[in-house]
Amino acid sequence: MQPASQTNGRINLDPDNAEDGLAQLVMTVIELLRQIVERHAMRRVEGGTLTEEQVEELGVALMNLEEKMEELKEVFGLDAEDLNIDLGPLGNLL
Repeated sequence: MQPASQTNGRINLDPDNAEDGLAQLVMTVIELLRQIVERHAMRRVEGGTLTEEQVEELGVALMNLEEKMEELKEVFGLDAEDLNIDLGPLGNLL
C-alpha cells in the first residue's frame, strides 16, 4: 500500500488513494496518543509516585508500544515525517 501523497505536510485524500490517506490519518492519531501517554508516564516517574517495579513495567510497555508503532508504519509504508501533518496556522501536529 502506498502512502497518501503529501503536499507541504498535508494529507492529500485523492479518491484513488483514500484508503492510504485514512491509514496515514489513523496512524497519526495513534502516534499522537502514544506520545501523550509517554509524557504522562514520564511525569509519574519523575513525580516519584511509582515503585521501581512499576517503573520497570512502564518502561517495557512503552518500548513495546513504540516497537509496534514502527511495525505498523512499515506495514503501511509510512515514516515518522508522514505522521507529522501540517495543521496550517497551528503548525505541525507532532
